[in-house]
Amino acid sequence: MSHCPLQKAETVFFFLSSCLSHSLQLSTTNFPFSLFYCDSTSQPHSIIYPSSIVNEEIPSAPTTPGTPGEPLFGGFKSEKSNGNGYGRKKSILNKCKCFSVEEWNVEEGALPTVSCSLPPPPIPLARKVGAEFIGTLILMFAGTAAAIVNQKTQGAETLIGCAGTTGLAVMVVILSTGHISGAHLNPAVTISFAALKHFPWKHVPVYIGAQIMASICAAFALKGIFHPFMDGGVTVPSGGYGQAFSLEFIISFNLMFVVTAVATDTRAVGELAGIAVGATVMLNILIAGPAIGASMNPVRTLGPAIAANNYRAIWVYLIAPILGALSGAGTYTLVKLSDEQEEEAKATTSSAPGSFRRRLSHDSQHMPPNNNKVTKKKNY
Repeated sequence: MSHCPLQKAETVFFFLSSCLSHSLQLSTTNFPFSLFYCDSTSQPHSIIYPSSIVNEEIPSAPTTPGTPGEPLFGGFKSEKSNGNGYGRKKSILNKCKCFSVEEWNVEEGALPTVSCSLPPPPIPLARKVGAEFIGTLILMFAGTAAAIVNQKTQGAETLIGCAGTTGLAVMVVILSTGHISGAHLNPAVTISFAALKHFPWKHVPVYIGAQIMASICAAFALKGIFHPFMDGGVTVPSGGYGQAFSLEFIISFNLMFVVTAVATDTRAVGELAGIAVGATVMLNILIAGPAIGASMNPVRTLGPAIAANNYRAIWVYLIAPILGALSGAGTYTLVKLSDEQEEEAKATTSSAPGSFRRRLSHDSQHMPPNNNKVTKKKNY
């Protein structure tokens, strides 16, 4: 059986015919056009579209592809037009969902801009681990150095300075590496995300290994720079172990509650994740810094403890942050809205006024008239 040479280009012809049909709807010229195709017998044919089909009535807003977000190549519709019996072939690209166009501007005569919204390529694990290592190294160096400088200068940096330094370090690292590795920077965060199925368990050992190595490298770098003031960077409790465990659990709970909210909930403002998490870290240090050092992070304690050879109450800082982070992540998961509740909330918020002041004005506008008012009768 001989094959028609045009049969191999059927895709291209239907593609061009779909675009040509949309472009001719914008023209007022009366002329027919034809389209060649091959049927199952491999014989070339042509369909002549008369001017009555081409010059259809132009709607005020083209439905295809004028609607933003709709597929560009909708193809010919199978409906018959004007009773002539000429059917329109459907384009084979009508199932293409990645292409979209901007709204057509018929008055200016400009064609729409084609855009393709394909998912970004996956990031290799090696790059994620590398970004996690660098981010944790920056955080450990900044947070530990602030405490060491405060000890060296006999408290000149103050508690607010130490808290602000660590909070700013967390913020800049999340904003710079969060889109690559997620910026966990903390084994407790990594374990909590994995427990809630937001992170694969098979990547947990690699992430925690990178965090531990970064903490040890930062601690020994600081030991070489600020020797012999390394003890200032070690987190040790000033009171009993029970107080230290309770405070570490509570501040780790606070931290992970906020992290879970801004990192996993689509209703939260994800662009402000770095600011929210950094502010939480700063708040926790202001609360628990003088009493226990406010670690919130097992590697924040492990690296300086190894460099300074000071392992006092290290079990508190290795266990309490993980338990507190698991509790905080689980608590937010319980209180957040489900998918069905989210849809209902969106429908409610879209119809209701946004602010309290608007709601008051909205209610006052829709209040029923007061028919109990006494009207005075006029005397003529």
